[in-house]
Amino acid sequence: MPEEKSRGGGGGQGDGGDIYNVQAAEILAKEALLLPINEAAPIYEKLLATFPTAAKYWKQYVEAYMATNNDDATKQIFSRCLLSCLHINLWRCYINFIRRINDKRGSEGLDETKKAFDFMLNYVGNDAASGPVWMEYINFLKSMPVMTPQEESHRMTTVRKVYQKAILVPTNHVEQLWKDYENFENSVSRTLAKGLLSEYQPKFTSAKAVYRERKKYIDDIDWNVLAIPPTGSFKEEQQCIAWKRLLAFEKGNPQRIDVTTANRRVTFTFEQCLMYLYHHPDIWYDYAMWHANNGSMDSAAKIFQRALKAIPDSEVLKYAFAEMEESRGAIQTAKTIYESLLSENASVTSLAHIQFIRFLRRTEGIEAARKYFLDARKSPSCTFHVYVAYATMAFCVDKDAKVAQSVFEAGLKRFMHEPGYILEYADFLCRLNDDRNVRALFERALSLLPPEKSTEVWKRFVQFEQSYGDLSSMLKVEQRRKEALSGTSEDVLSASENTLHDVVSRYSYMDLWPCSSKELDYLVRQEWLAKNTGKKVDRSTMINSSSMLDKGTLGTSANARFLPQTAKVVRPETSQMIIYDPRQTKGTEFSAATSGYTKEVEDTLKMLSPATASFIKNLPAIEGPSPDIDVVLSVLLQSTLPVAQNAGKAGGELSGVGKSGLNQNGSAHRPPRERRKDAGRHGVQEEEEAATVQSQAAVPRDIFRLRQIQRSRGLGVGGAAGASQSGSSAFSFSGGGSAFSGDHSASTD
Repeated sequence: MPEEKSRGGGGGQGDGGDIYNVQAAEILAKEALLLPINEAAPIYEKLLATFPTAAKYWKQYVEAYMATNNDDATKQIFSRCLLSCLHINLWRCYINFIRRINDKRGSEGLDETKKAFDFMLNYVGNDAASGPVWMEYINFLKSMPVMTPQEESHRMTTVRKVYQKAILVPTNHVEQLWKDYENFENSVSRTLAKGLLSEYQPKFTSAKAVYRERKKYIDDIDWNVLAIPPTGSFKEEQQCIAWKRLLAFEKGNPQRIDVTTANRRVTFTFEQCLMYLYHHPDIWYDYAMWHANNGSMDSAAKIFQRALKAIPDSEVLKYAFAEMEESRGAIQTAKTIYESLLSENASVTSLAHIQFIRFLRRTEGIEAARKYFLDARKSPSCTFHVYVAYATMAFCVDKDAKVAQSVFEAGLKRFMHEPGYILEYADFLCRLNDDRNVRALFERALSLLPPEKSTEVWKRFVQFEQSYGDLSSMLKVEQRRKEALSGTSEDVLSASENTLHDVVSRYSYMDLWPCSSKELDYLVRQEWLAKNTGKKVDRSTMINSSSMLDKGTLGTSANARFLPQTAKVVRPETSQMIIYDPRQTKGTEFSAATSGYTKEVEDTLKMLSPATASFIKNLPAIEGPSPDIDVVLSVLLQSTLPVAQNAGKAGGELSGVGKSGLNQNGSAHRPPRERRKDAGRHGVQEEEEAATVQSQAAVPRDIFRLRQIQRSRGLGVGGAAGASQSGSSAFSFSGGGSAFSGDHSASTD
């Protein structure tokens, strides 16, 4: 929402703006703080019209009027927001206002303040953060002046009752309230205190334990979000889950208190939840049904009324409301709800007509339903579904096949172009065992429907003949279907050519197939290949072809849900992959400056054999994460490496294999971890190993078999151990010019 539109439109409610733009609303609210109340009031009004349960905006709005001592406007705002926003901070602002205006009114003002405290605690006294309010109320009661012993006794009794209520509420100050209550009772009478404290000690312990559990659920809730329509965001879903967990916790009555108090606590939690999930129909429905299940149908009706005010476009809530009213016998109220649905000419749907016809049949009889159907079919919003619904109801409920068929025939004149209507009519005729009219209906419809809309009708026609016709009619209809649809499909095969698919189609039934799942997969793939014979198809498309095919084309008599399921192929998330580009900078431009290597590494590379140094320098120099060189070498060492006939070729081949298989991501080589200290001893071992290997008649091509031969002959394995330290296959540079330490030297002279 643009800033200039936000300033003038309030919450972005200009034409085409997103009225639920939270960021823009926050900006407006901050701007309103800097404006005089006369200029800020229109902004607040538009913000609160969009976010009617935003307690922080109500509080900001009312505080702006309180700052100007406009008590009448302040009272009016409180009357609009308090009962719909059970937020402790807003209510504390209210009690502060009441105390201020009654501060100088003497005993009358004290009574008004006391009533305000009782009113407040009646609504938000169950809040987990209401502990300070309870303490403030108790201190207020203690400070009230008394003139006679009777008034003193009455005050003590009132304070005791408030304490006893407060310690039963699982709040953040319940322990402090208990300590204060102990001191209060002991200060009045130690004898009486002993009995009262022993009675309320278990209740306090239970409240304290419940608060610990309650706090776990409350901590997951964000108390600063604004109520917006569902967006499906992750944060929104997490908030919904958190609120539903808290509601389930409160419904379970973990404190084992009386039913009335427990229900008030659940009601309070629902009301708080709706401050943030105001546009979520499932919360409204759960709230109403909770009241209905507890026997309070009137309360449930009020919740539904509030829900429809919050979400006026929710058709499903209207149906739920009408259903509840009908279930308790309030037929006229339910009828009014249905009529309100039908009075919305712009958005009335065929579903509304159908549901009202069913409602009239249930409550007033089939005649009332028939009269409404005659009116509904004239509506421009009436679709073939209304005809089908009424005809089916007349056939199944009123047992009148003639009326049902007359309705279908009347609809056929209007909806002959609708394949769905043709199929429903065909099903009805099949129930009547009227095979002649079924065939006549198919022939009539297929002669009028264009080929692109007749696919499903042809399938049903073929299915009908396969189930109830003879072999010749079945084959004839299948052939006609192929010819009719050949122009709309990409099938290259001749329309007169039969395939094994046709046999599978004819001899399958529901979820029973004349072939295995493996054979079915094969046939699907062959069908796809046949359709794409004349096209140039890349390999990846061919691999994925089976998953792209509509297996329903295998058999017109098979329902898709009965198809055998094949193994699901899990494919990588290619959007997260980094593709290697072979055009990246090569080793000719490799240097310490461009690659980030130090001079020490450059010197180390010079000590390598030409083949190994060339291999390393030809690795792509790219920016990005470097692979673990030990893992890369481990993969290389597990590969089959060719062994050459002489030292020079062996070194070149080995380096070449490493170059092609070391790292497809193109990361440059890391410096070695350690160098060998005993280079002379290593050189002697290389000569011995090379001589032993060359004496073999056939040199093994597997490097691991080569190591086994070395060990079995008792040869030195220092080189091999250097190349594979603790199974990590560490890459060690040596003066012998071998990147694989002892392994390479075994094949060189």
